Amino acid sequence: MGRPIIDVCGVSKAYRLGAIGATSLKDEMQRLWARARQGSAASNQGTKEFWALRDVSFDVQPGEVVGIIGKNGAGKSTLLKILSRITQQTAGEITLRGRVASLLEVGTGFHPDLTGRENIFLNGAILGMTKAEIRRKFDEIVAFAEVEQFIDTPVKRYSSGMYVRLAFAVAAHLEPEILIVDEVLAVGDAAFQQKCLGKMNQVAGREGRTVLFVSHNMGAVQSLCGRAVWLDAGQVERQGPTAEVIGSYLQTVMALQDVPLGDRTDRTGDGSARMTEVRVESTDLGPLIRPTSRLKITIRYNSRERLRAAKFLIGIYDYTNTGIYALNSDAVTNVDAGLAEHGTVTAITDPINLTPGPCYLNIALMSDDTMVDYLQHAAKFTVSGTDSHDSGFVPTRDWVLCVLKHQWSCQPL
Repeated sequence: MGRPIIDVCGVSKAYRLGAIGATSLKDEMQRLWARARQGSAASNQGTKEFWALRDVSFDVQPGEVVGIIGKNGAGKSTLLKILSRITQQTAGEITLRGRVASLLEVGTGFHPDLTGRENIFLNGAILGMTKAEIRRKFDEIVAFAEVEQFIDTPVKRYSSGMYVRLAFAVAAHLEPEILIVDEVLAVGDAAFQQKCLGKMNQVAGREGRTVLFVSHNMGAVQSLCGRAVWLDAGQVERQGPTAEVIGSYLQTVMALQDVPLGDRTDRTGDGSARMTEVRVESTDLGPLIRPTSRLKITIRYNSRERLRAAKFLIGIYDYTNTGIYALNSDAVTNVDAGLAEHGTVTAITDPINLTPGPCYLNIALMSDDTMVDYLQHAAKFTVSGTDSHDSGFVPTRDWVLCVLKHQWSCQPL
């Protein structure tokens, strides 16, 4: 294996909470004078250190696409700002062997008073490109961003979507060796997000450049990244093949929610009723769920009064939070025009035809089109087995989620 293009060694970042930086030379002189008279301990009263990162180490090879995952506050954005040279680390060393283009948040890297055209040339110059090189890419950038009509308008008048489209187009097309992309793509619409993911695949695959990608969309990380780094509380919890790291991360997320459903506080809705238990099993083998099992999903609920026009919704997801199936009680038949205050409802599915692996349920209860109770990751189950439709053919979850029951025929010509 050759020399890594990104080498992060023992990087830590500390912030002083409660400390307000000096806004003028006068403020700084007064602070220094107070520290000299009272001692540093007195001048630091009311402040404490917060370590956003602690001893983070990993490396990235040229041409790799690496995902950075973790819950909010794990230190992902701080790490990318350090790699982009926006923030200085407190300790540790970073080596970058190539030009870096970053897309971290709306507004980063553009001068608001300059036009889109001027900002393209400004960003290219910052990356060390000549005017001729930028001109060669200019039309491609503008077409990708779909801002031809506004290219000579100051970017401060752009919508957030236009701003992000142009910023990504500039970062991806001006040929940096390293492309760093944060969750900012969530600002764009679904079609543009798919367009960006396709471009990042092209940048890494065909053009051989390196991409660091931060996202809460585990499906996007799974499809784009060959390797992942999981940050938790500012430290590297695990790194390695994407599927393994995402699986460990989501198992931890689920473990944090292993409390009785009725006691969960991370729910939304008007609270007039709540679902207190959900149970998933197969109709024939109970807790053992095979690729061709029919699911029996039972939900227990409590309500302050009878529920009018009640509707139960169930979403089944894989471990990357990719939706597989949706169940809607109202789509088949109304459960009850007026459900009793306490009871259970049961849904029985057709054969699920799923490949082996973990699945999760999100559940919702609505009444008169008002959200009453909604819970994510309300239950989990694992599809296990070595056969699908008695055919001996069981593809793996990293290939497909579902297998259709099918027949083949052959006729001689």
